[in-house]
Amino acid sequence: MALDMKYFEEMEAKIPKGKVRTRFAPSPTGYMHVGNLRTALYTWLIARNAGGTFILRIEDTDQVREVKGATEVIYRTLAECHLDHDEGPDVGGPVAPYIQSQRRDTYGKYAQLLVEKGHAYYCFCEKTESEEESGEFNRGDDPCRSLTLEEAQARVDAGEPYVIRQKIPHGGTTTFHDAIFGDITVENDTLDDQVLMKRDGLPTYNFANVVDDHLMGITHVVRGSEYLSSAPKYNLLYQAFGWEVPTYVHCSPVMRDAQNKMSKRHGDPSYEDLKAQGFLTEAILNYVALLGWSPRGELAEQEVFSLEELARAFDLVGMSKSPAIFDIEKLTHFNALYLRAMAPEDFAKVAEPYIRQSVQNPAISVEAIAGLLQARCEKLTDIPEKVDFFQSLPDYDAELFTNKKSKTNPEVSARMLQAAIPMLEGLEDWTTEQIHDGLVALAEQLEVKNATLMWPVRIAAAGKAVTPGGAVEICQILGREETLRRLRMGLDKLNIQ
Repeated sequence: MALDMKYFEEMEAKIPKGKVRTRFAPSPTGYMHVGNLRTALYTWLIARNAGGTFILRIEDTDQVREVKGATEVIYRTLAECHLDHDEGPDVGGPVAPYIQSQRRDTYGKYAQLLVEKGHAYYCFCEKTESEEESGEFNRGDDPCRSLTLEEAQARVDAGEPYVIRQKIPHGGTTTFHDAIFGDITVENDTLDDQVLMKRDGLPTYNFANVVDDHLMGITHVVRGSEYLSSAPKYNLLYQAFGWEVPTYVHCSPVMRDAQNKMSKRHGDPSYEDLKAQGFLTEAILNYVALLGWSPRGELAEQEVFSLEELARAFDLVGMSKSPAIFDIEKLTHFNALYLRAMAPEDFAKVAEPYIRQSVQNPAISVEAIAGLLQARCEKLTDIPEKVDFFQSLPDYDAELFTNKKSKTNPEVSARMLQAAIPMLEGLEDWTTEQIHDGLVALAEQLEVKNATLMWPVRIAAAGKAVTPGGAVEICQILGREETLRRLRMGLDKLNIQ
């Protein structure tokens, strides 16, 4: 059956040229793990750094592993991370469709073209999926490899089930170049005749990838270093078609520790999990960018980068061959830096749902609490526990009133509260300034250090040894009535002693 070459010429004519084009090509198989997010980020950064085009392609040919709703997770994550794509299933583009299952006819035609060129063959052997996956397939024993095209075609026409395999050359070597790992040469005899088209007429991941990358004009292919072993076979496919090989960028893995790669099975967090754990998207992206890449030159010491700054600074020379270890404490450090750098009103906005988890009283100001938290918060999920005392006074032990540094004990604390209650009752206005000045003046009058008075007032108001904000701010936020009620309860607690 002669192939219509016009089809291939038309496909070639559609390919955009002259610009850097990168693609993020996830499979809709569930959540977005950290390694996946990093691939998306690096792919986006390469395109943006070069003023190129970033493409989203959905690789859904593995129907068995597909998870309902996973495509939505991909869209949502990219949108939240501001990794905007220029072409994709939802925005279209010159080389649509961008969903592999909608490109089925294309792969079959290109596989046939390879068969005609002598770089692939019809294989009728009964092989199980597991034997294919494990590579336990010795092509030397495959009788189908030596069938003539006429013999094979007759069996195809007779309706015999088949796969199409890549015909790897006997002997010799294949060398491919990677932007991070340099030139790598392998013996052709160590490569298996991989399946390109399965019996169900769908392409394998390895084949669909090469065809789509070429037809979409992809110039830089970013993927995990676990695909290094497949790269020689990809190269041989490009050569067989007479196509230009793109720049390969194989990223080293993200590890949980020195021995183990991160994986959902071991409970390692996905992007969604990290968000749920109280990390900001910007902090996650900044940290993930530095897992396997480091800035050079005058930026070498810089840690904090906005997405725009990353796009300007990103280059392949800064990529590392070594695996990167995901350190949640380092991410927490980044998150704290980001939270502190936010405009107060922006911080109040992101903190509000967490504050309201434990402080439902509408009379208590979210903004005022946020103001206390911002400099003392590492993760948003820490907030509810830090501020729950504003909602209701916890049951605390009178021992908290004893503090060596502040020179307080039960007797001193009782004396301080006895003096503070009437003073606070008599304040003209319940402002931070008046509360502060009143307490400082009272400490002077009582001939004690400020801390000796402030400590018992804060403990009585909050019922906690560690609080965001001091006595003055806490009293101001609680309001006069609630502050005095709590201080009297504290005094009662001390008098029971």
